[in-house]
Amino acid sequence: MTASGTFGYGEEFSDFINLNCLGGFVVKGTTLQPRQGNDYPRMAETPSGMLNAVGLQNKGVDYFIDHIYPRIQHLDTHIVVNVSGSQIEDYVETCKKLLPLEKIPAIELNISCPNVKEGGMAFGVSCEAAYKVVKAVREVYSKTLIVKLSPNVTDIVSIAKAVTEAGADALSLINTLLGMAIDIERQKPLLSTVTGGLSGACVKPVALRMVWQVSHAVNVPIIGMGGISNANDAIEFLLAGATAIEVGTANFIDPQITVKIIDGIAQYLDRKNIADVNDIIGQI
Repeated sequence: MTASGTFGYGEEFSDFINLNCLGGFVVKGTTLQPRQGNDYPRMAETPSGMLNAVGLQNKGVDYFIDHIYPRIQHLDTHIVVNVSGSQIEDYVETCKKLLPLEKIPAIELNISCPNVKEGGMAFGVSCEAAYKVVKAVREVYSKTLIVKLSPNVTDIVSIAKAVTEAGADALSLINTLLGMAIDIERQKPLLSTVTGGLSGACVKPVALRMVWQVSHAVNVPIIGMGGISNANDAIEFLLAGATAIEVGTANFIDPQITVKIIDGIAQYLDRKNIADVNDIIGQI
């Protein structure tokens, strides 16, 4: 699959790959109301990765339903919508609007967003807040509910257990790590927001560790992501316990990386004389 925010609405990559070859793709973060995003500059390159502070720029869920969905619903793959919000009511209303869409079988709930009603603390860094937002969405959304976990916590396992108890059907992890970069000549941060989300190859060891930990603690499928740049990276996540993977930042480097990874996994299985990819999942 592809990670939200790195693959647009899928159609942007249709000149490079056959989208139907993917297990699925996750569209960019979608909110109840349109968002302009943060001021520029909002992206910065770092060693083996990148920082972003785009700020969930999108035209809102109604625009997606009216204009984007009709253009992509014909695709023969799984289309997942990443849902974000500033308060629980935002998540609930957005998910209710997406529920009737026949070709959207699942949503990926981004709980790394700041809760404006609770002083800006992200929903995903507190067991109680994470449980509340997932529980509220579960009550109105009957299709597959994937919850995307924040790595910016002391104990990822506790958060995973909380959202699973609240009704999550699956978990995806990790979201970006909080980081920053400074221009020493101007003596100013490279991002307008000072801090941003770190992604890319540099976060893979952290992501891999968290997937391994969570896979031993909950009984729901896990979608692993974080720095996956080639088939070997993807196989590591499968061995660590992920039942699927998402590719994010690598899409910016090579727009064909997803299909190359799919082919690479198949070649690995052939070389090892393994008939079914499920036979390697969680072997560590």
